[in-house]
Formats: sequence, structure tokens, C-alpha cells
Amino acid sequence: MPSAKKVSWAKMKVGIMAIAAMVILGVLIFYLTGSKKFFAHPAILYTYMDDSAALAKGSPVRLNGLLIGNVSKVELSGLSTPQRIVRVQMEVEPERLRSIPVDSVAAISAENVLGTKYINIRMGHSPVTVKNGGEVRSLDTREFDEVVASGYNVMVSAQGLLKRIDAIVSQVEAGKGTIGKFLVDDEFYNRLTATIAETQKVAEAVGSGRGTIGRLLYDERLYEELRSSVARVDDLLQDVQEGRGTAGKLIRDPSLYDDARKSVAEMRRIMEDLNAGKGTAGKFLKDEKLHRELESAVARLDTTLEKLNSGQGTMGQLLVNPQLYESLNGATQEMHSFMKDFRANPKKFLRIKVALF
Repeated sequence: MPSAKKVSWAKMKVGIMAIAAMVILGVLIFYLTGSKKFFAHPAILYTYMDDSAALAKGSPVRLNGLLIGNVSKVELSGLSTPQRIVRVQMEVEPERLRSIPVDSVAAISAENVLGTKYINIRMGHSPVTVKNGGEVRSLDTREFDEVVASGYNVMVSAQGLLKRIDAIVSQVEAGKGTIGKFLVDDEFYNRLTATIAETQKVAEAVGSGRGTIGRLLYDERLYEELRSSVARVDDLLQDVQEGRGTAGKLIRDPSLYDDARKSVAEMRRIMEDLNAGKGTAGKFLKDEKLHRELESAVARLDTTLEKLNSGQGTMGQLLVNPQLYESLNGATQEMHSFMKDFRANPKKFLRIKVALF
């Protein structure tokens, strides 16, 4: 059997080998997954933001998407200036500083909606690069946040619109309304099918030349008559264009145009005279004196008619006094009787007495 000393030495060698393997494994894991070089002193960069957006210590720092370091500290800066409330301290590889121009911009990004937040530095174009302990300007997201806030109302409106559309679709699927009945009502479908069948019959009848429309489409005699009518209309239009006939002279005769122009000129002159108060009609329209006289005559006529209606004067008594009417009526009847008797026996009323000295 081996001695206890040899067994202890063997156990020690196994422990040393295990520790060495664990150290080597840790170094390999650090090189494969870490962003820092072993025993290398990182460079420090700062950026200021308005909100940390749940950025945590140890979050990656990327340059145009490439990993160059980690976030070492996220804290309040103690400043109240916009975009400088939160200070983010970043540790990056020293050799990466010459790849970060001073006009580069840092912003918080995420791998996905629920992914880990990280700092992404978008490389600028300045020939001057940042130094250790320098500051990288952050992206101003206030305008973007305002756009998002204003877009919230749009999203709410769009959500309400989608709900209304969903309600309409539900009613259509349930067969409510015109569109719903159009889609699910069997009776409407049957009616539509019957209508289509009738339409097909009509189309077949028209295609075979039956009926008024079919004859209109396929009857050669009707076509010839229509063609003859069109030809006569064309001849009529030709005569009109050449100035023949009453309509042609009306359109083509320049003397008629001159007469019409003279008539328009005369009418215009008459209207000008009327507006100027010339002539009887012009004075009637424009003369204030004539207007006042006419108004006075109308007033006197109105007064006379009022007196007649109230029974004043002979004419008024004649119109409203029944006794006078009865007297005139009796006198008229007596005159009529006298004239009748006179015509029947004039000798009764005519006596001639001859006397001789």
C-alpha cells in the first residue's frame, strides 16, 4: 500500500491541477464574453441624458453596433439643465478612443422591446477624437418624445376606430344590416339568383333578336331606317350651314345679325332714355311731381270710394239706400208700363184739337 505521504502529495497535485484548470477556464470565459482586456486599464467617457430609461450598471457600450465597453455608473448629475440631469459613466477600450470623433452622438437603445438597454455611440465625422475622461454628446430625444406623446391621441383614435370596425364586422357576420343580409340571408341570395336568371333570359332574348331591344340590335330594316334618318338630319344640317331655308338664313344671313344688333342698340337707347327720365314712360318712372300727382289722385279716389261706401252724396245714397233703390225701381217699372201702353194705343195719349175762327 502507498504511504500516507504519497497519498497526500497526490491529492495536492490533483487540487493544484483543478485550481489551474479553473483559472484557465475563467480566463478563457473572460476573453470570450468580456469586453475588457485582462490587466488593461479602461478609458473613461461620460455622457449626459434627460432620462436613464432603465439603463443599468454593466450595460454594454457599442460603437455603431460593435461592443467596445460597459456602463460603469449611472447617477444623477445634480444639474437641472435639460439633457444633463443623468450622468452615465462608460468604460471603453483605450484603443477605441481614436475611432470616436468629438461630434459622435450617444443614445440609449434596446435589442428588442423587452431586451437589455445599452448605449450606442454613432460615429461622427470630425477629424478630432475624444480623450480619456471626455464627454460624448447625447441624442436629444425630447422632440421624439413630443411626437410620441402627440401620437398617443392618434393611437387612441385608431383604437376606437378599430373597435367600431370590429363591431360593424360582428354585425355583418350576424346578418344584421344591408351588407349582413347580403352575405348571409338565403332569401336575398335566392332573389339575387332569380334576378340573374331573368337577366340571362333577357340577354338570350336580346341575343336572338326577339323583343324591341333585340330588333333594335339585329333588325337590318330598322338599321337602314335609322341610317336614313341620320342621313336626312345630316342633309338638314348641311343646308343650315350653307344658309338655305329659314334656319339657315337665321344662322348665316348677316343682315339678320345686323337687324338684331340694331334692335339691341335701340332697346339700349330706350332703356337709357327711361333711366334719364325722357319721354312719357321716362317721366312716369323718374318725375317726382308726376308721382306726387298720381299719389294725390289715388288718395282722392280712395276718399271718394270711402264716401260712396258710407252713403254720402247721390251716388252713395244710390248704392246704400234701399228706399231710393225701391223708388227708382218703381219709377222704372211705371215708365216701362207707360211705354208699353203707349206702343199699344198711341191714340189714347195723342189728341189733336183743331179750332177754326
